[in-house]
Amino acid sequence: MKMSGVVPFIAMIVQQLAQVGLAVVAKGAMSTGMTSFTYTFYSSAFSTLLLIPISFFLHRSAIPPLWPTFLYGFFLLGIMGFLMQVLGLLGLQYSSPLLSTAILQLIPGFTFILAVILRMETFEYKSLSTMAKTIGTLVAIIGAFVATLYKGPQVFGINPLNTILTTPSAWAIGGLLTMICSIIASLFIISQAFVLKKYPAELILMLFYSCCVTILCAVFSLIIERDLNSWSLSPHSRLMAVVYSGLFGNVFQVCIGAWCVRKKGPLFVVMFHPLGIVVAMAASIFMGEIIHVGSLVGSIIIVIGFYSVIWGQSKEWTKKEKNLRSNNNKMPFLQDKNDDDLEVNI
Repeated sequence: MKMSGVVPFIAMIVQQLAQVGLAVVAKGAMSTGMTSFTYTFYSSAFSTLLLIPISFFLHRSAIPPLWPTFLYGFFLLGIMGFLMQVLGLLGLQYSSPLLSTAILQLIPGFTFILAVILRMETFEYKSLSTMAKTIGTLVAIIGAFVATLYKGPQVFGINPLNTILTTPSAWAIGGLLTMICSIIASLFIISQAFVLKKYPAELILMLFYSCCVTILCAVFSLIIERDLNSWSLSPHSRLMAVVYSGLFGNVFQVCIGAWCVRKKGPLFVVMFHPLGIVVAMAASIFMGEIIHVGSLVGSIIIVIGFYSVIWGQSKEWTKKEKNLRSNNNKMPFLQDKNDDDLEVNI
């Protein structure tokens, strides 16, 4: 395999490492007193500052016009992103990086359900690919409830850093908040697809998205947060977490994801997502957190459901590609026939 063929694999592995790293540094920052609102505000603000020069430099030759409709779409994505990030961080605060990473694998299944409800996708009950996605979604949801509601005996780890996390109620709240975050993320993906069809400039979109999230977090933080300590970037670990989140969040994830989709396709990208569960498990063990049987069993069930959904989706993508190639192959014959008819008429 040539080096050019290896680079996308390395890029996706690094992306998953960075994704789990986001959960680890966020949990570390919040354990020192930062809240989900202030942490999201700082990280989104830093992302916005990074995206301003990058987006306008890359799109300097052809920036699509910003009509009011697009701005409404950006603001809607910003609201969903605000809810998604705040609820995701709250879920992480009550649970662990392993549980959060595992439950986020529900996003493809939830996206399929919402696409069927919104009639963006037809539910063909006789189709093998549709049945695979349906069963995979149900299996993944069952795995999420197993990981959330059943802890079981301890497998790895020592006494946790935060004794509040030992209570089953806190663990269940964390899992349910992350599930809600996954549903909102699915809505975000569908809405983002609509906006990008009309405004095909990913970095400009992410710039306005980060800006909206920053503004919303600032407003809610000023209303809700009364503790000035939650705004402080001291100790040094808070500042490092914010910088890491801003750099490896929106900017890095969007650039690497878009590049790999262009090189290898969307299926290649999503196939690497369960790798994050393995990385999160190693990170949780390293942080000294307890890993229970419920988390392991639930994560395995989620991964099985995840790959079932992806298998069904890959079958549909393959079918669409074959139909597209078939139509393209027919076009020359139609063109030849039209030319012959034109000659006869002449």
